[in-house]
Amino acid sequence: MPGISVRYIVDKVDAAVEFYTKHLGFSVDLRPAPSFAILSRDGFRLLVSGMGGPGGASQTMPDGRKPEPGGWNRIQIEVADLEREVASLRNAGAYFRNEIVQGMGGKQILLEDPAGNPIELFEAPKI
Repeated sequence: MPGISVRYIVDKVDAAVEFYTKHLGFSVDLRPAPSFAILSRDGFRLLVSGMGGPGGASQTMPDGRKPEPGGWNRIQIEVADLEREVASLRNAGAYFRNEIVQGMGGKQILLEDPAGNPIELFEAPKI
């Protein structure tokens, strides 16, 4: 599977898969183990890796740090109507880090997946 992917560390892979497929339009491409899934949307691949699973992404680093969910780096999903998307997600119980902000480049808001990983929802300005 050549290409570029983003990996998110999550505490519950099942919850992440449900969130991304049910609320953000991702599909499950591969689920080879309970602690790992490959999701995709519009040619983008998102790897979700559980904490404590065997191998790879969850292993402790040589300096003792452990991979964990959260942070500020994020994927960005462009939407046509940000207010509508936010209302729908709020009605489904989603958590947002902030309110919608508007800048010269458009509008955005930071949504969190069930593990606390950020997703930027973005609406380009209408021309």
